[in-house]
Amino acid sequence: MGCHLQHIEYEIKDYVGVLTIDRPPVNALNSDLVAEIGQAAGQVERDGQAGVVRCVIITSRGKYFSAGADLKERMGMAEEEVASAVANIGAAVNRLARISVPTIAAMQGSAFGGGFEVALAADLRVIVDGAQVGLRETALAIIPGAGGTQRLTRLVGPSNAIYWITSARLFSAPEALAHGAVNFVVPETDLMPKALEIATEIAANGPLAVRQAKRAIVAGLALDPEAGLKLEFECYQRIIPTSDRLEGLNAFKEKRKPKYAGK
Repeated sequence: MGCHLQHIEYEIKDYVGVLTIDRPPVNALNSDLVAEIGQAAGQVERDGQAGVVRCVIITSRGKYFSAGADLKERMGMAEEEVASAVANIGAAVNRLARISVPTIAAMQGSAFGGGFEVALAADLRVIVDGAQVGLRETALAIIPGAGGTQRLTRLVGPSNAIYWITSARLFSAPEALAHGAVNFVVPETDLMPKALEIATEIAANGPLAVRQAKRAIVAGLALDPEAGLKLEFECYQRIIPTSDRLEGLNAFKEKRKPKYAGK
């Protein structure tokens, strides 16, 4: 299971996928890596639909989670090429965000610009305590173009998002935690153990229910409260006829751990 691309490795063990970005020295997002992120996200979604993966960790190798867009590549582009490159990054990041199983960004290093937008596309973020994050685009006279203005705002609120983006400053891991931009700050040695702990907790639960819960939460953000409640009930109805629901009830009755099959 999984796949190996030029700059990405993706492996699955015990229903937990680990997608690792590896483009030295700083995991900058050039056109090849962006295409691979979209390709890998598509494979993860297919694996989620097939039930072979129930949670995915997105991480990187090296000093940086990702330093953002490859500006050396960008400097050689005409205006229309820049627009296309930004659209491609946005599309790849959106494919990560649309993965139906929960995703966790395990950030072993700092993430700037588009690299932070990759992390923002995950459902949860675990970051090492010495890292920094930020959307630096306005310092280059541009704006975030891969979902940063929208996803960061939903995490930290509009006032904080305006400060983050218009100041172009970098925030320490504890500052990001205080603002709600990340979920956990850990020592470097605890990064993957913490991410795997969370992923294992998620993977132990009913996989169909987990996917429907994520759908109700994420899709519900775009709805008014009444429509959101209708969506929640629709998602609940999809679970009622499943054998997993009956397995959960029987396991509770028999005082044992449930064995969910994703059916």
